[in-house]
Amino acid sequence: MGSWFRDTFAALAERNFRILWTGSLLAFIAFFMSTVVQSVVAFDLSGNNRAVGFVVFAQGIAQLALGPLGGALADRLSKKAVILACQTTIFSAFVALGLLVATDVITIGYLAGGSFVIGVAFSFLGPSRQAFMLELVDGDRRGNAVALSQVALNASRIVAPLVAGAMLAVGFLGAAGAFLGMGVLYVGAIVCTIVLPPSRTPSGTSRSVLGDIASGLAYVRDHARLRRLVLSYVLVIMFGFTYVTLLPGLVENELHRDAKSITLLLGVNAVGGLGASIGVASRADSRHARTIYTVMCLIFGLSLLAQGFAPSYAFLAVAMFFGGLGAGGFQTLNGAIVSHITEPEYFGRVVSLTFLAFAASSIFALPVGFLADAIGERPTIWITGSIVTAATAMFWLLERAAESDSVPVSAAATAGD
Repeated sequence: MGSWFRDTFAALAERNFRILWTGSLLAFIAFFMSTVVQSVVAFDLSGNNRAVGFVVFAQGIAQLALGPLGGALADRLSKKAVILACQTTIFSAFVALGLLVATDVITIGYLAGGSFVIGVAFSFLGPSRQAFMLELVDGDRRGNAVALSQVALNASRIVAPLVAGAMLAVGFLGAAGAFLGMGVLYVGAIVCTIVLPPSRTPSGTSRSVLGDIASGLAYVRDHARLRRLVLSYVLVIMFGFTYVTLLPGLVENELHRDAKSITLLLGVNAVGGLGASIGVASRADSRHARTIYTVMCLIFGLSLLAQGFAPSYAFLAVAMFFGGLGAGGFQTLNGAIVSHITEPEYFGRVVSLTFLAFAASSIFALPVGFLADAIGERPTIWITGSIVTAATAMFWLLERAAESDSVPVSAAATAGD
């Protein structure tokens, strides 16, 4: 038991990583509170899935447009300075949305505008935070550090819906109080970043920022294992994570529950994700990581199909638990594998491409919302679940084919298998 605990939480033995991890946890809680509150406010204002999809789309389009730029800047600017600037921007957006709700002038347009600003900030924050994290830990703990970052994310997915749901249910707090509470959490995240040591000064480059972006894309293109991993991850996230957009409508229209009851479902989903991320953290640096990654993707895809068939709220909760289990597992291992098979000078740009998966999912939420309004939430979830399952099967087949034709690779690359 003691050995398992040490292996699972090894990176937390390093002080600076603990501080960054704590700040990330606070920021993650605020972010997942925002996904709940924005969806509920949008649905309450409009009564349809299109509005929810539009708000999510606004964040996604910003991340998709600026994500590659954020990755390139993470590899050439002070990571700590970028993180602080982005955290301050997100704090300001949450406070502004809280004041708009409190004064009863909030509209779908304002909600989408705030979502867009947050998306812009996340485009630069995510790659810089991931790259900075790898500077703060020893090389043999990199995979574990990435896995523990995912543990923080999934822990926040448990806490955030419960806190958001409680605040939405309390009349004098409501959505305004929830948004302002997110701002307070970001103050804590900013303090954690301030006390960290300066990030390393990147080496000079003669390339332009666009040249850096192009070289990052070429790097992924020319490395088959990395190319397959990034592509599978993008497809699974892009289609699979649209279920969050459909949850309010599925719960209200199909199961006849109040849309606010999605908070419990998201909490159950997060419990599964937290369990999976802790469970695989000790395997993040092992040669079995790729196999476990594939199994977790499959579990996620099958859980989506089950959600579409859910005859009751309780059945949906069980399906959401397994969805969180699969998602938590494959997200944790994707980042760990990428950290092992990517050269440090390209890491920010490669990570930005994996973050584009979430941007693509946010953008895809808009047509998915239209589709759900046209044919219903259940058939729409079946379609997305089928695509995720098929993409996972294709990844597994390509990996098996590559293994049969493989040649010996370096120990560093093998560590990500």
